[in-house]
Amino acid sequence: MKLSLALGWHTLRWSERLTLARRAEALGYDALYVDGDISMLGRDDAREVLDGWTATTSLIHQTERMGIGSIRLVEHWNAARLAQATATLEKIAPGRQRFFISVGGQPADRRFGYPRLSPSERIAWLDETLTAVRGLWRGEVVTHNGRFVTLDGARIHPALVAGRIPIAIGAQGPELLQVVAAHADIWDINLPPVPERVEKATETLAKACEEKGRPVEEIARSMWIFTRPDRDPEDPSLREEFRRLNPWYGHIEDRELPQSFVAGSPDDCRRRLAEICRNLAIERPILDLSGLDFTATARAIDRLAPKNAVDASS
Repeated sequence: MKLSLALGWHTLRWSERLTLARRAEALGYDALYVDGDISMLGRDDAREVLDGWTATTSLIHQTERMGIGSIRLVEHWNAARLAQATATLEKIAPGRQRFFISVGGQPADRRFGYPRLSPSERIAWLDETLTAVRGLWRGEVVTHNGRFVTLDGARIHPALVAGRIPIAIGAQGPELLQVVAAHADIWDINLPPVPERVEKATETLAKACEEKGRPVEEIARSMWIFTRPDRDPEDPSLREEFRRLNPWYGHIEDRELPQSFVAGSPDDCRRRLAEICRNLAIERPILDLSGLDFTATARAIDRLAPKNAVDASS
């Protein structure tokens, strides 16, 4: 089990993020994810709202081993620019970036002039983008005249030595799972660990892979798991916190909330994480510590350090 961390909602200053990243690396965490292209999500006047790509590249520069990622949203990037930026980072720091992408669509994005598109349109845009990006990574000259991506003899240099970077796509619905089946190396399951919901999405992905002639087993699984060590899982305020920090899970029913997060003693948290990974075939669990202040985040990182973790296969 490769244990990673997510620090979101712009609750941490840059100096705090850097300190925590270095601490997490020393403790053996596999990767760290920070705020991505939803640059104003959760903003108030007291917070530093840092660009996700800049923060990602800076953290890679100032750490040594750990993977670093932040979500890329398709409407924020030109396909050729995305291919060039990620290939450049791979050249500078091979194997360090975690390429994580999805379709976004938060209302706050409208403040920056991004187009108002339906979910289906954004999904089609993502499909076109990843088709173009893969070709550019391979060193091909790409001409694409699609609805959302228009390239005329685009090429990047240098291309990737291996021709690819593993692509993680955040998805839960049928249309977006079609894109996962077509392009993803990793399915980032955009659901809490509620077995019935994950199983339904798994069946949908398996059918999409079958239609495309691709074994679903080729696609690894990651999941952001809302985790609060040393908190009482029965505390109503914890459920309120989960709701507030996960507005995209508004469809989760109250009866499903006890399954939606991990809380309790560190030992209880480790057992629960191992159970989730085993039962839902999660190979890359990501402890979602988003919303916590520096002190609480540092404590959680220490309490759940991988060197003390129970392997999911045990």
